[in-house]
Amino acid sequence: MRAAPTTDRSLPRAVWALGLTSLLMDTSSELIHGLLPVFLVVTLGASATALGVVEGIAEATAQITRVFSGWLSDMLGQRKALTVAGYGLAAITKPLFPLANSIALVLLARFLDRIGKGIRGAPRDALVADLTPADQRGAAFGLRQSLDTVGATLGPAVAIALMYLFNDDIRSVLWFAVIPAVLAVIVLVVGVKEPAHKQAKARAPLQAKDVKQLGSAYWFVAVAGAVFTLARFSEAFLVIRATDQGLALAWAPAVIGAMSLVYAASAYPAGRLQDKIGARPLLLCGLLVLIAADLALAFGSTLIAIFIGIGLWGLHMGLTQGVLAALISATAPDRLRGTAFGLFGLVTGLAALVASVLAGLLWDRIGAPATFVAGAGFAAAAFIAFLLLKRGPNGVPGSA
Repeated sequence: MRAAPTTDRSLPRAVWALGLTSLLMDTSSELIHGLLPVFLVVTLGASATALGVVEGIAEATAQITRVFSGWLSDMLGQRKALTVAGYGLAAITKPLFPLANSIALVLLARFLDRIGKGIRGAPRDALVADLTPADQRGAAFGLRQSLDTVGATLGPAVAIALMYLFNDDIRSVLWFAVIPAVLAVIVLVVGVKEPAHKQAKARAPLQAKDVKQLGSAYWFVAVAGAVFTLARFSEAFLVIRATDQGLALAWAPAVIGAMSLVYAASAYPAGRLQDKIGARPLLLCGLLVLIAADLALAFGSTLIAIFIGIGLWGLHMGLTQGVLAALISATAPDRLRGTAFGLFGLVTGLAALVASVLAGLLWDRIGAPATFVAGAGFAAAAFIAFLLLKRGPNGVPGSA
């Protein structure tokens, strides 16, 4: 059943603290991510295919790791400790990026950093759901996502300023990512108190009958997330698309910054709207926006057109990602909530690996437009499928 409309009650302070933690860590991560495609392609001479492999493996690693951390948080009934461990590992690995002198070392750094993301992801999302009343979860996930993407906007902005200050010395700039990463761990440790878990804990080991309890509604949301991921490969390709169209290297982080700004501005309103009207309209609208973004990126011949596509990309993220997270919490049993987020990560992680590798291959063998046209095709197919399916009680097409 869809939750009742959100009231004007304030969200718990711990949810704001989790959001601030996400903001700080994303400031750090996107400071790196905004420069990493240029660092790989220009400084280290990587191909688009190599970039796709690096990004695909990194993101798939993060999502697959979520399965085990989510299940472990259910089994132990302790979500904060795993969340702290994940953020802590990410903070420790930040210095590896400026020290890397080969594609292999960059891959190792991304791999370890994304393991940290995977460890924290499912327990953190389950913790948000634990802390928040059911009728406010759309707003809670939207808020966390908005604050997360505020950080994703600040990171590239800081990177641009530092690139000018250090005369395009990427390695020196990457060292500054350590500072907000450490602050993120401190905020999490001090600002979040885990609620008592009264529900039954997951069994060890996880059994097939436990997974079956997730139900068809949950698995439809998981498949929907995978389809969105296939249509939306790594944002690293947005960066090299813009630089190919003439964007100066020092301004490369502006790509992630612009996308994240739109994402941050739209995620919280979308979450509140979901609490009132359900998920179906937002998911369908998000797919239409993604199609428009891909077409603008495929056929845009000016930087203005490219940045319109980048902005639309961010809007589709804001319309869909918090919505999908709230749907996971709505369709999963309380005692398997962490596991549910983890399995969702596994499905979308594998899709992310396929999408990014395919994007790189299309880019190298046919050209940049083919990469984005393929993404638009996946999004169009998903839109038609979602439109034809009946609406279920959770507000998402196909759920039952």
